[in-house]
Amino acid sequence: MDSTPPPTERATHGALDSPRHMLSSRGLRPKDSFGQNFLGNEVLLQQMVALAGLTPGEVVVELGAGLGHLSRHLLEAGVELWAVEKDRDMAKVLREHAWPRFHVVEQNAVKTEFESLTSQPEGSVVGNLPYHLSAPLLFSVLRQARFVRCALFCLQREVVERLVAPPGNRNYGLLSVLLGHKFALEKLLSIPAACFFPAPKVDSAVLRMRRLPTPRGQVKDEARFMRLVKAAFSRRRKTLANALKSDMALFAQQSIQQSLEVAQLDGSRRPETLSAEEFARLEAALP
Repeated sequence: MDSTPPPTERATHGALDSPRHMLSSRGLRPKDSFGQNFLGNEVLLQQMVALAGLTPGEVVVELGAGLGHLSRHLLEAGVELWAVEKDRDMAKVLREHAWPRFHVVEQNAVKTEFESLTSQPEGSVVGNLPYHLSAPLLFSVLRQARFVRCALFCLQREVVERLVAPPGNRNYGLLSVLLGHKFALEKLLSIPAACFFPAPKVDSAVLRMRRLPTPRGQVKDEARFMRLVKAAFSRRRKTLANALKSDMALFAQQSIQQSLEVAQLDGSRRPETLSAEEFARLEAALP
């Protein structure tokens, strides 16, 4: 599914002012250093919350809550919301709302520990993520996959297209494998740059990540699995057997071919042709 809704806004009861007006009325401006591009489009925000499939009472962590536009729609779904925001000015605005079931947490989203924050073992994570922090935040979600039932993020469109790319596609890469090992990844909405304030130079898209009942292939060591995939994609133009030599501390050179044989993989293949299941099989075959 990939639809592009119109950029027009629809006023709803209790809707916040536009990001532009909310900022100017408080003497604030978007901060480039924080990668702030605010989404105030009511139609898009409603669609995003609907796509997250939330249930009343569910615990939700919002990363980079900004001015609270997405927060308001999440709360209308009846969730218990922890809004994480690093910018002191934005956190102050968020506290003005005084909504029920709304917890403002002034901290770095990259360092947020979801279970410790919410005191719950599972929940959902959402956010309109700053482009420059996309990778660190996605790695944080991956590290805390046990907590994340569903994640819904607004990201740069090209990033989303890389993440959902299948094996063999030129966009398929490191995070495609690592996230795809534990999550079902979907691109759901394309969002024109004009929908944001200020408008970024590129369009965005919504990524939905739903945790799989079981990972795509069992691994012996999660850290070793990540090292293996990183080694493979560090030299993606080389054959798999040669690319793996980039991390000789992972295994002895003579064991590369042996491990490939145990995993029933052809070392002459390119790394980008391997599925998450095949990478898992290779990790399990390592000595």
